[in-house]
Amino acid sequence: MSGIADFTVKAADGSVVDMGRYAGRVLLIVNTASKCGFTPQYEGLEALHRRFEGQGLTILGFPCNQFGAQEPGDAAEIANFCSLTYDVSFPVMAKIDVNGDDADPLFQWLKTEAPGLLGTKAIKWNFTKFLVGRDGQVVGRYAPTTKPEDMVKDIEGLLR
Repeated sequence: MSGIADFTVKAADGSVVDMGRYAGRVLLIVNTASKCGFTPQYEGLEALHRRFEGQGLTILGFPCNQFGAQEPGDAAEIANFCSLTYDVSFPVMAKIDVNGDDADPLFQWLKTEAPGLLGTKAIKWNFTKFLVGRDGQVVGRYAPTTKPEDMVKDIEGLLR
């Protein structure tokens, strides 16, 4: 596979989403969790979404329960939490694994295209972020500690 458009993922309702639908858009792909110390980043992600969606940014959240069992809910509970707590309006997909034998193929590709520190591929924690350019190629990987607002310059550069 050579780009983001080569993948399909599952929406929270279980339907299949062809990532080709996001062709030509800048993507910020994040593995999320509702009960994590980084969960307040939903607020910053939503702010980015509202600020830049009209310019071509799409944020995609992928709930994951692999880190400290911090995303125990089902799709309805996750959607309810995101909506009521952070007024999230960007797409939050079906819960997935991001590491291990059952890692979602999209995340396997993202990790290969943008390894972490010292070339490590494994995602270390919730709210690891991947920025994908309009050409469907991974531009960067950001640690869970990177706040969404700290990514504005990189996002603006890709939206130009």
